[in-house]
Amino acid sequence: MKLLFYTAASNSAAWLDALSRAMPAVSIGTWPEGPAGATEGADYALVWKPPPELLAKLKSAKAIFNLGAGVDSLDSIPRSLQAVPLIRLEDAGMAEQMAEYVVHAVLRRYREFDVYARSQRDALWQPRERIDKSGFRIGILGMGVLGAAVAAALAPFGFPIDGWSRSRKQISDVRSFAGPAELGEFFGRCRVLVCMLPLTAETRGMLNRATLSQLSQGAYVVNVSRGALLIDEDLLALIESGALDGATLDVFQEEPLSPTHAFWHHPRITVTPHVSAVTRIEESVAQIAAKIRRLEAGLPVSGVVDRARFY
Repeated sequence: MKLLFYTAASNSAAWLDALSRAMPAVSIGTWPEGPAGATEGADYALVWKPPPELLAKLKSAKAIFNLGAGVDSLDSIPRSLQAVPLIRLEDAGMAEQMAEYVVHAVLRRYREFDVYARSQRDALWQPRERIDKSGFRIGILGMGVLGAAVAAALAPFGFPIDGWSRSRKQISDVRSFAGPAELGEFFGRCRVLVCMLPLTAETRGMLNRATLSQLSQGAYVVNVSRGALLIDEDLLALIESGALDGATLDVFQEEPLSPTHAFWHHPRITVTPHVSAVTRIEESVAQIAAKIRRLEAGLPVSGVVDRARFY
């Protein structure tokens, strides 16, 4: 069996080491440094943000594994590979990290530590009145595996939680909203909006002036999905107008975020460098190896991307 490996990240050596230990009998080639024919003869491709020319050379791949949960970087996959299963990582340690990040962001806003940080800079001793938790409703936009994990982590704190998804979900401690018809009501109830949707043609630019204006007065935005869902200028305008209170942003339309971007120095915006959920290599490799064994045995696997919805 032959594997083809490619990542646009700088940690390829760690991936290759883990793959070699997990599948010692498998031949692993890399692109473009690998031997001639390694791409064309690969049984499986393991990729992260591959260039189009790599995908175009895959001739015999039985499946393509995306080394992450989001598959938006593969939206230009060639027609010749449309019948080849595209498989994304499921959790692989990301749910725990995402839950930690979002819980921190929500509690920081609820207890107003962002306000106290600004007060400290100005040497102001100004205690704040307690916020009524029953009115501090969290809205999770996207109730997949990661969204459900975030809801479960927030539930013990007693916040009311809403969740929106394309189809109705039954999740403990979460009121479910589904489909376009219920999106407006969902937005209108949010005190904190947590965006966890995948990036698709339908969700690109979804967080814009029209949708964000539907949030409750003084709402707060947390984006941990993809930067392209958010229209930066619209968020800034709504914060400046007082319609929104602020935001915690981990993902951006262009990464790394330009040093001149207004987000960096805005007093009501917290910026982190796409660290809310980092792929854990050992767990990811174990998952991929197990799925390859199932595929080789003719068995179904989970995590196969729906090409129509592209997630």
